[in-house]
Amino acid sequence: MDQPIINNGTSRNEAKAVFAGGCFWCMVSPFEEMPGIISVVSGYTGGHTVNPTYQEVCSETTGHTEAVQITYDPQVFPYEKLLDIYWRQIDPTDAGGQFHDRGESYRTGIYYYTEEQHQLAEKSKQELQASGRFDRPIVTEIEPAGPFYPAEDYHQGYHKTNPFRYKNYRKGSGRDAFISEHWTVKKDPAELKQKLTPIQYEVTQNSGTERPFTGEYWDHVEDGIYVDIVSGEPLFSSRDKYDAGCGWPSFTKPLQAAAVTEHTDSSHFMVRVEVRSKEGDSHLGHVFDDGPQPTGLRYCINSASLRFIAKDDLEQEGYGEYLHLFK
Repeated sequence: MDQPIINNGTSRNEAKAVFAGGCFWCMVSPFEEMPGIISVVSGYTGGHTVNPTYQEVCSETTGHTEAVQITYDPQVFPYEKLLDIYWRQIDPTDAGGQFHDRGESYRTGIYYYTEEQHQLAEKSKQELQASGRFDRPIVTEIEPAGPFYPAEDYHQGYHKTNPFRYKNYRKGSGRDAFISEHWTVKKDPAELKQKLTPIQYEVTQNSGTERPFTGEYWDHVEDGIYVDIVSGEPLFSSRDKYDAGCGWPSFTKPLQAAAVTEHTDSSHFMVRVEVRSKEGDSHLGHVFDDGPQPTGLRYCINSASLRFIAKDDLEQEGYGEYLHLFK
């Protein structure tokens, strides 16, 4: 467990982590909704200029790189899980920048505050290299953390203040396509047919729909979370589940917005918004705007795409960070 970083102004159950992954706009949302994350701040680190401006950093004269500083509770969300999220956001084989952003200010880096963070970062880098996921060397820097300078206010939470431009930027830069290519779960149809029931396969792989009021979870009320039946990635919480009267499990929101992707579905002579899991690329269902407040959304999900993990089983199943939802 990470040690408290008292000299950085944190309390006993808080620690800090700093990651550089190219444009800092794209490095906030993957972390901020995770359990135990207290704050994510965009800024600059790794250079020699005191309190640099965005224009100075972009001029490639300060030595700084764009980065995010994460304040988190290591008892809820350990540093190892932060590292796992980090590697999935970047091209760790690119020493000259990230995607279409080139130059020193867009280099990748892990900046550690403690020796434990240092060792865990080195271990995760070695494991990624040995995995064979990439056919080139992992070149991401791992260095001691130095001063971190928060970026200008208009850069903070950019994905929320400028959502349309943010989404277009992620897509246009090539980041989304790269992540999809390297981190989407590789699926063998024959293996999945062995693993899944016929209705689970039909729903998740062929975008099918189970009949209403027939699925395992449409009226399920036990405390716990629902994960992708194929990939195991966390998707929904029982705390956000409600009876919409439609005969399918309904949720007001996913556990994290980034856990699902949305796609236009024009099948069956109607236009709807399909919902798929991000990593497993499983068809889950659809999202509608007739749900209750505060979101006004109804995620109408097939039971066949889900596996339920009860609250009492979260720790042993590897989802212990979600226990805080039920305290």
